[in-house]
Amino acid sequence: MTRKIDISHKTIFFIAGFIGALWIIYLIKDVILLLFVAIILMSALSPFVEKLMHWKFPKGLAIGLIYLAIILIIGLLLYVIVTPLIEQTSSLTTSLPHTIEKLMPDGTFNRNLLEQKLTDIFGNALGVTLTIFSNAITIVSIAVLTFYLLLDKERFENLLSHAFVSNQSRAKKLITRFEDMLGAWLRGQVVLSLVIGIMSYILLYIFKIPYALPLAILAGIMEVVPVIGPIVSAIPPILIAYVTSPSPALPLFIAIGYLAIQQLESHIIVPQVMKRAVGLNPLVVILAIAIGGRVLGISGALLAVPITVVVQILLEEILDTKESII
Repeated sequence: MTRKIDISHKTIFFIAGFIGALWIIYLIKDVILLLFVAIILMSALSPFVEKLMHWKFPKGLAIGLIYLAIILIIGLLLYVIVTPLIEQTSSLTTSLPHTIEKLMPDGTFNRNLLEQKLTDIFGNALGVTLTIFSNAITIVSIAVLTFYLLLDKERFENLLSHAFVSNQSRAKKLITRFEDMLGAWLRGQVVLSLVIGIMSYILLYIFKIPYALPLAILAGIMEVVPVIGPIVSAIPPILIAYVTSPSPALPLFIAIGYLAIQQLESHIIVPQVMKRAVGLNPLVVILAIAIGGRVLGISGALLAVPITVVVQILLEEILDTKESII
């Protein structure tokens, strides 16, 4: 006996519209990511704007002063670290094949292959860096979008909440929660990366480990990835200490130093800086970064955590729970 399945015109239109909407989102994904980055920056900078406004600064002037401070800080950092960073990174790239060759048994290491891979990696990295600095339109667009989002923050929130006609007050609370957690995540991550990078640099400088600056920057960047990041960032300085130092105790001291930094991070720095603002499970963060990198490349990996924060808040709101789901 055959069954007849009727599909209404409304169902067909709904499916076609849904697929069309997904296709449009895919086509403008770069614009959506641009807007999402601007919203994260707006959420992170908003408390500073409100603080200046509390001190009787006009809103536009407060935003301008914050932008000026950010430009001065970035300019100072570039002036201080770019030259030694380039020199030390170049030296590290040149010496790395020799370092690994000393660690590997005879006949098991292909130096020419590694040098070729390093050339490709740093060539690609240089290409990415040049692309970032040359693509001034994207940077300016994010800065302008963030400026206007800060300037019209209340209007932006009202516009989003009006889309939920049946429950505008609940939608506004949800939007405020989005902003609070995204801002807390970005501010906390910047502080964590700076603290870990500075502590790593001090440790490497005290023990006179070569290439201290790029290795410390690596430690700060890898702080984005919980659990695995600190372990990965500790491996290069330990290996370099083992190869370059006549003392067999130095690699052990570096390992102990990185372990101490990791313990400080886990038990003191992270709780004090984050104050449980995001509360994502480390395993979820690692998976999110892996998936984001696979789907959208570098931008996806960088934005994986804030996107996961948004998903967590939406799931908690749908399930009507205050406990962290992921």
